[in-house]
Amino acid sequence: MSDRHAYETEKFRRMVAPELLSGLDTLPSFEWTNEVLAQVRSIDFRQMPAPELSARQATVYCEERFIPAPAGAPSVRVLIYRPPGSAQAPQPAFLHIHGGGYFTGAPELNEIYNRSFSSDQGCVVVSVDYRLAPETRYPGSLEDCYAALEWLYRHADELSVDRTRIAIGGESSGGGHAAALTILARDRGEVPVCFQLLDSPMLDDRTGSVSEPHPYNGKFVWTPESNRFGWRALLGVEPGGPDVPIGAVPARTLDLSGLPATCITIGALDLFLEETLEYTRRLIRAGVAAELHVIPGAYHGFPMAGTNAPQVQEWMRLRSDALGRAFSAAYM
Repeated sequence: MSDRHAYETEKFRRMVAPELLSGLDTLPSFEWTNEVLAQVRSIDFRQMPAPELSARQATVYCEERFIPAPAGAPSVRVLIYRPPGSAQAPQPAFLHIHGGGYFTGAPELNEIYNRSFSSDQGCVVVSVDYRLAPETRYPGSLEDCYAALEWLYRHADELSVDRTRIAIGGESSGGGHAAALTILARDRGEVPVCFQLLDSPMLDDRTGSVSEPHPYNGKFVWTPESNRFGWRALLGVEPGGPDVPIGAVPARTLDLSGLPATCITIGALDLFLEETLEYTRRLIRAGVAAELHVIPGAYHGFPMAGTNAPQVQEWMRLRSDALGRAFSAAYM
Protein backbone atom coordinates (compact mmCIF):
# COMPACT_ATOMS: atom_id res chain seq x y z
CA MET A 1 0.00 0.00 0.00
CA SER A 2 1.43 3.37 -1.01
CA ASP A 3 1.84 6.13 1.54
CA ARG A 4 -0.78 8.17 -0.31
CA HIS A 5 -3.29 5.30 -0.28
CA ALA A 6 -2.61 4.60 3.40
CA TYR A 7 -3.19 8.26 4.20
CA GLU A 8 -6.48 8.34 2.26
CA THR A 9 -7.69 5.14 3.91
CA GLU A 10 -6.95 6.45 7.39
CA LYS A 11 -8.63 9.76 6.59
CA PHE A 12 -11.84 7.99 5.59
CA ARG A 13 -11.65 5.59 8.54
CA ARG A 14 -11.75 8.58 10.88
CA MET A 15 -15.22 9.35 9.53
CA VAL A 16 -16.50 5.92 10.64
CA ALA A 17 -18.29 5.74 13.98
CA PRO A 18 -15.83 4.19 16.49
CA GLU A 19 -18.31 1.49 17.47
CA LEU A 20 -18.45 0.30 13.85
CA LEU A 21 -14.73 0.04 13.14
CA SER A 22 -14.54 -3.58 14.31
CA GLY A 23 -17.17 -4.56 11.78
CA LEU A 24 -15.31 -2.75 9.04
CA ASP A 25 -12.24 -4.86 9.75
CA THR A 26 -14.20 -8.09 9.30
CA LEU A 27 -15.77 -7.17 5.95
CA PRO A 28 -14.03 -7.88 2.62
CA SER A 29 -12.03 -5.06 1.05
CA PHE A 30 -11.47 -6.61 -2.40
CA GLU A 31 -12.92 -5.47 -5.70
CA TRP A 32 -15.28 -7.84 -7.46
CA THR A 33 -14.04 -9.65 -10.55
CA ASN A 34 -15.15 -12.85 -12.27
CA GLU A 35 -12.31 -14.67 -10.51
CA VAL A 36 -13.32 -13.39 -7.08
CA LEU A 37 -16.95 -14.23 -7.79
CA ALA A 38 -15.99 -17.82 -8.65
CA GLN A 39 -14.17 -18.12 -5.30
CA VAL A 40 -17.13 -16.73 -3.36
CA ARG A 41 -19.52 -19.00 -5.25
CA SER A 42 -17.52 -21.97 -3.97
CA ILE A 43 -18.99 -21.18 -0.53
CA ASP A 44 -22.37 -22.79 0.02
CA PHE A 45 -24.14 -20.34 2.31
CA ARG A 46 -26.82 -22.94 2.97
CA GLN A 47 -24.23 -25.22 4.56
CA MET A 48 -22.62 -22.61 6.80
CA PRO A 49 -22.89 -23.11 10.58
CA ALA A 50 -26.17 -21.84 11.97
CA PRO A 51 -25.88 -18.49 13.76
CA GLU A 52 -26.27 -18.32 17.51
CA LEU A 53 -29.91 -17.58 18.24
CA SER A 54 -31.53 -15.94 21.23
CA ALA A 55 -34.15 -17.96 23.11
CA ARG A 56 -36.86 -15.86 21.45
CA GLN A 57 -35.44 -16.29 17.94
CA ALA A 58 -35.13 -20.05 18.47
CA THR A 59 -38.89 -20.36 19.01
CA VAL A 60 -39.54 -19.32 15.40
CA TYR A 61 -40.27 -22.27 13.12
CA CYS A 62 -38.41 -22.32 9.76
CA GLU A 63 -39.48 -24.39 6.77
CA GLU A 64 -37.95 -24.77 3.30
CA ARG A 65 -40.25 -25.00 0.29
CA PHE A 66 -39.98 -24.97 -3.49
CA ILE A 67 -42.73 -23.05 -5.21
CA PRO A 68 -43.84 -22.78 -8.86
CA ALA A 69 -41.71 -20.46 -10.97
CA PRO A 70 -42.35 -18.43 -14.10
CA ALA A 71 -42.89 -20.54 -17.21
CA GLY A 72 -39.73 -22.38 -18.22
CA ALA A 73 -37.83 -21.49 -15.05
CA PRO A 74 -36.82 -23.80 -12.19
CA SER A 75 -38.83 -23.84 -8.96
CA VAL A 76 -38.12 -21.00 -6.56
CA ARG A 77 -36.72 -21.96 -3.17
CA VAL A 78 -38.06 -20.03 -0.19
CA LEU A 79 -37.57 -20.14 3.55
CA ILE A 80 -40.75 -19.61 5.56
CA TYR A 81 -40.49 -18.35 9.15
CA ARG A 82 -43.51 -18.60 11.43
CA PRO A 83 -43.87 -17.14 14.93
CA PRO A 84 -44.41 -19.55 17.81
CA GLY A 85 -47.91 -20.65 18.79
CA SER A 86 -51.00 -21.33 16.76
CA ALA A 87 -52.35 -18.38 14.82
CA GLN A 88 -55.72 -17.34 16.23
CA ALA A 89 -56.27 -14.92 13.37
CA PRO A 90 -54.60 -14.24 10.00
CA GLN A 91 -51.13 -12.77 10.51
CA PRO A 92 -49.26 -10.16 8.53
CA ALA A 93 -46.49 -11.30 6.20
CA PHE A 94 -43.11 -9.94 5.13
CA LEU A 95 -41.57 -11.00 1.83
CA HIS A 96 -37.81 -10.71 2.29
CA ILE A 97 -35.24 -10.43 -0.52
CA HIS A 98 -31.59 -10.95 0.40
CA GLY A 99 -28.68 -8.81 -0.73
CA GLY A 100 -25.44 -9.71 -2.47
CA GLY A 101 -24.92 -7.35 -5.40
CA TYR A 102 -27.46 -9.29 -7.49
CA PHE A 103 -24.82 -11.99 -8.02
CA THR A 104 -24.29 -13.72 -4.67
CA GLY A 105 -25.97 -14.33 -1.30
CA ALA A 106 -28.71 -16.56 0.10
CA PRO A 107 -31.69 -16.24 2.47
CA GLU A 108 -29.69 -17.93 5.25
CA LEU A 109 -27.53 -14.82 5.60
CA ASN A 110 -30.50 -13.01 7.16
CA GLU A 111 -31.55 -15.82 9.47
CA ILE A 112 -31.27 -13.80 12.68
CA TYR A 113 -33.12 -10.74 11.40
CA ASN A 114 -35.89 -12.74 9.72
CA ARG A 115 -36.45 -14.72 12.90
CA SER A 116 -36.52 -11.48 14.90
CA PHE A 117 -39.10 -9.92 12.55
CA SER A 118 -41.28 -13.02 12.77
CA SER A 119 -41.09 -13.17 16.56
CA ASP A 120 -41.30 -9.45 17.33
CA GLN A 121 -44.07 -8.62 14.86
CA GLY A 122 -45.97 -11.90 14.98
CA CYS A 123 -45.67 -12.19 11.22
CA VAL A 124 -44.89 -14.84 8.64
CA VAL A 125 -41.62 -14.14 6.83
CA VAL A 126 -40.96 -15.61 3.39
CA SER A 127 -37.37 -15.18 2.19
CA VAL A 128 -36.68 -15.76 -1.52
CA ASP A 129 -33.70 -17.68 -2.91
CA TYR A 130 -33.88 -16.05 -6.34
CA ARG A 131 -31.63 -16.93 -9.28
CA LEU A 132 -28.38 -14.97 -9.39
CA ALA A 133 -26.64 -12.93 -12.05
CA PRO A 134 -24.80 -13.13 -14.37
CA GLU A 135 -26.15 -16.60 -15.15
CA THR A 136 -29.66 -15.15 -14.85
CA ARG A 137 -30.07 -11.65 -16.23
CA TYR A 138 -32.95 -9.25 -15.66
CA PRO A 139 -35.85 -9.97 -15.47
CA GLY A 140 -35.24 -13.55 -14.26
CA SER A 141 -34.48 -12.84 -10.60
CA LEU A 142 -37.20 -10.21 -10.33
CA GLU A 143 -39.73 -12.67 -11.77
CA ASP A 144 -38.61 -15.22 -9.17
CA CYS A 145 -39.40 -12.66 -6.48
CA TYR A 146 -42.76 -11.89 -8.07
CA ALA A 147 -43.55 -15.62 -8.18
CA ALA A 148 -42.87 -15.78 -4.42
CA LEU A 149 -45.06 -12.74 -3.79
CA GLU A 150 -47.90 -14.15 -5.88
CA TRP A 151 -47.57 -17.56 -4.20
CA LEU A 152 -47.68 -15.94 -0.76
CA TYR A 153 -50.84 -14.06 -1.72
CA ARG A 154 -52.56 -17.08 -3.32
CA HIS A 155 -51.69 -19.37 -0.38
CA ALA A 156 -52.52 -16.84 2.33
CA ASP A 157 -55.24 -19.03 3.85
CA GLU A 158 -52.93 -22.04 4.08
CA LEU A 159 -50.24 -19.89 5.71
CA SER A 160 -52.68 -18.04 8.03
CA VAL A 161 -51.70 -14.78 6.37
CA ASP A 162 -53.80 -11.64 6.09
CA ARG A 163 -53.76 -10.72 2.38
CA THR A 164 -54.18 -7.02 3.20
CA ARG A 165 -51.00 -6.95 5.29
CA ILE A 166 -48.22 -8.15 2.99
CA ALA A 167 -45.02 -6.07 3.07
CA ILE A 168 -41.88 -6.33 0.94
CA GLY A 169 -38.30 -5.56 1.94
CA GLY A 170 -34.65 -6.29 1.52
CA GLU A 171 -31.07 -5.13 1.98
CA SER A 172 -28.66 -3.69 -0.60
CA SER A 173 -29.42 -5.40 -3.93
CA GLY A 174 -32.30 -7.09 -2.10
CA GLY A 175 -33.57 -3.61 -1.34
CA GLY A 176 -33.23 -2.76 -5.02
CA HIS A 177 -35.17 -5.86 -5.99
CA ALA A 178 -37.77 -5.08 -3.31
CA ALA A 179 -38.27 -1.57 -4.72
CA ALA A 180 -38.51 -2.92 -8.27
CA LEU A 181 -40.91 -5.66 -7.14
CA THR A 182 -43.16 -3.15 -5.40
CA ILE A 183 -43.34 -1.13 -8.63
CA LEU A 184 -44.02 -4.31 -10.64
CA ALA A 185 -46.79 -5.34 -8.22
CA ARG A 186 -48.37 -1.89 -8.57
CA ASP A 187 -48.25 -2.07 -12.37
CA ARG A 188 -49.65 -5.62 -12.63
CA GLY A 189 -52.36 -4.94 -10.06
CA GLU A 190 -52.62 -8.57 -8.92
CA VAL A 191 -51.15 -8.46 -5.40
CA PRO A 192 -51.66 -5.52 -3.00
CA VAL A 193 -48.56 -4.52 -1.03
CA CYS A 194 -49.08 -2.55 2.18
CA PHE A 195 -45.49 -1.44 2.86
CA GLN A 196 -41.89 -1.56 1.66
CA LEU A 197 -38.90 -1.70 4.01
CA LEU A 198 -35.64 -0.90 2.23
CA ASP A 199 -32.19 -1.00 3.77
CA SER A 200 -29.24 0.56 1.91
CA PRO A 201 -31.08 -0.16 -1.34
CA MET A 202 -29.27 -0.56 -4.67
CA LEU A 203 -31.56 1.67 -6.72
CA ASP A 204 -29.62 3.34 -9.52
CA ASP A 205 -27.20 1.85 -12.06
CA ARG A 206 -25.84 5.32 -12.79
CA THR A 207 -24.15 5.57 -9.38
CA GLY A 208 -20.45 4.98 -9.95
CA SER A 209 -20.83 4.95 -13.72
CA VAL A 210 -22.09 8.28 -15.05
CA SER A 211 -22.93 10.16 -11.86
CA GLU A 212 -20.44 12.51 -10.23
CA PRO A 213 -18.32 10.58 -7.68
CA HIS A 214 -19.03 11.35 -4.03
CA PRO A 215 -15.88 12.63 -2.26
CA TYR A 216 -16.44 10.56 0.90
CA ASN A 217 -18.97 7.82 0.31
CA GLY A 218 -18.38 4.35 -1.09
CA LYS A 219 -14.83 4.06 0.20
CA PHE A 220 -15.47 0.82 2.10
CA VAL A 221 -17.08 -2.56 1.36
CA TRP A 222 -19.13 -1.54 -1.69
CA THR A 223 -17.31 0.84 -4.04
CA PRO A 224 -18.19 2.40 -7.41
CA GLU A 225 -16.20 -0.39 -9.09
CA SER A 226 -18.20 -3.03 -7.22
CA ASN A 227 -21.42 -1.26 -8.17
CA ARG A 228 -20.57 -1.33 -11.86
CA PHE A 229 -19.76 -5.04 -11.59
CA GLY A 230 -23.07 -5.82 -9.90
CA TRP A 231 -25.25 -3.85 -12.29
CA ARG A 232 -23.38 -5.22 -15.31
CA ALA A 233 -23.98 -8.75 -14.04
CA LEU A 234 -27.72 -8.14 -13.65
CA LEU A 235 -28.33 -6.11 -16.81
CA GLY A 236 -25.98 -7.73 -19.31
CA VAL A 237 -25.12 -4.24 -20.61
CA GLU A 238 -22.94 -1.45 -19.34
CA PRO A 239 -24.63 0.42 -16.47
CA GLY A 240 -25.45 4.06 -16.96
CA GLY A 241 -26.29 3.77 -20.65
CA PRO A 242 -29.49 4.54 -22.55
CA ASP A 243 -30.25 0.86 -23.28
CA VAL A 244 -30.69 -0.12 -19.61
CA PRO A 245 -34.20 -1.59 -19.04
CA ILE A 246 -36.16 0.75 -16.82
CA GLY A 247 -37.95 -2.06 -14.99
CA ALA A 248 -34.65 -3.30 -13.57
CA VAL A 249 -33.73 0.05 -12.02
CA PRO A 250 -36.17 1.65 -9.56
CA ALA A 251 -34.50 5.07 -9.85
CA ARG A 252 -35.23 5.14 -13.59
CA THR A 253 -38.95 4.58 -13.06
CA LEU A 254 -40.65 7.81 -14.07
CA ASP A 255 -43.87 7.42 -12.06
CA LEU A 256 -43.58 6.53 -8.36
CA SER A 257 -47.16 7.40 -7.47
CA GLY A 258 -49.44 4.77 -6.01
CA LEU A 259 -46.67 2.95 -4.18
CA PRO A 260 -47.16 1.83 -0.57
CA ALA A 261 -45.76 3.57 2.51
CA THR A 262 -41.99 3.22 2.69
CA CYS A 263 -39.23 3.18 5.29
CA ILE A 264 -35.61 3.41 4.19
CA THR A 265 -32.48 3.11 6.33
CA ILE A 266 -28.93 3.80 5.15
CA GLY A 267 -25.50 4.68 6.47
CA ALA A 268 -24.17 8.20 5.98
CA LEU A 269 -20.99 6.82 4.35
CA ASP A 270 -22.79 4.37 2.06
CA LEU A 271 -22.20 4.62 -1.69
CA PHE A 272 -25.98 4.54 -2.13
CA LEU A 273 -26.69 7.56 0.08
CA GLU A 274 -27.34 10.15 -2.62
CA GLU A 275 -29.46 7.89 -4.83
CA THR A 276 -31.47 6.98 -1.72
CA LEU A 277 -31.96 10.63 -0.78
CA GLU A 278 -33.20 11.37 -4.29
CA TYR A 279 -35.47 8.32 -4.40
CA THR A 280 -37.03 9.28 -1.06
CA ARG A 281 -37.55 12.84 -2.29
CA ARG A 282 -39.30 11.54 -5.41
CA LEU A 283 -41.49 9.17 -3.39
CA ILE A 284 -42.67 12.00 -1.15
CA ARG A 285 -43.25 14.28 -4.15
CA ALA A 286 -45.35 11.49 -5.70
CA GLY A 287 -47.57 11.42 -2.62
CA VAL A 288 -46.06 8.35 -0.98
CA ALA A 289 -45.72 8.31 2.82
CA ALA A 290 -41.97 7.80 3.10
CA GLU A 291 -39.52 8.02 5.98
CA LEU A 292 -35.73 7.99 5.71
CA HIS A 293 -33.21 7.33 8.48
CA VAL A 294 -29.53 8.10 7.88
CA ILE A 295 -27.18 6.43 10.37
CA PRO A 296 -24.16 8.68 11.11
CA GLY A 297 -20.70 7.19 10.61
CA ALA A 298 -22.10 4.02 9.03
CA TYR A 299 -20.80 2.32 5.87
CA HIS A 300 -22.46 -0.24 3.62
CA GLY A 301 -23.06 -3.43 5.57
CA PHE A 302 -22.43 -1.84 8.97
CA PRO A 303 -24.75 -4.27 10.85
CA MET A 304 -21.84 -6.72 10.56
CA ALA A 305 -20.36 -4.79 13.49
CA GLY A 306 -22.76 -6.76 15.71
CA THR A 307 -25.74 -5.98 17.88
CA ASN A 308 -23.64 -4.48 20.67
CA ALA A 309 -22.99 -1.41 18.51
CA PRO A 310 -25.52 1.34 19.34
CA GLN A 311 -25.89 2.18 15.65
CA VAL A 312 -26.91 -1.40 14.88
CA GLN A 313 -29.34 -1.42 17.80
CA GLU A 314 -30.92 1.79 16.50
CA TRP A 315 -31.07 0.36 12.96
CA MET A 316 -32.84 -2.76 14.23
CA ARG A 317 -35.31 -0.72 16.29
CA LEU A 318 -36.14 1.68 13.46
CA ARG A 319 -36.86 -1.13 11.02
CA SER A 320 -38.86 -3.26 13.44
CA ASP A 321 -40.92 -0.30 14.65
CA ALA A 322 -41.67 0.83 11.09
CA LEU A 323 -42.81 -2.65 10.10
CA GLY A 324 -44.97 -2.89 13.22
CA ARG A 325 -46.62 0.47 12.50
CA ALA A 326 -47.29 -0.55 8.91
CA PHE A 327 -48.94 -3.79 9.96
CA SER A 328 -51.04 -1.99 12.57
CA ALA A 329 -52.13 0.71 10.12
CA ALA A 330 -53.11 -1.87 7.51
CA TYR A 331 -55.05 -3.82 10.13
CA MET A 332 -57.16 -0.86 11.28
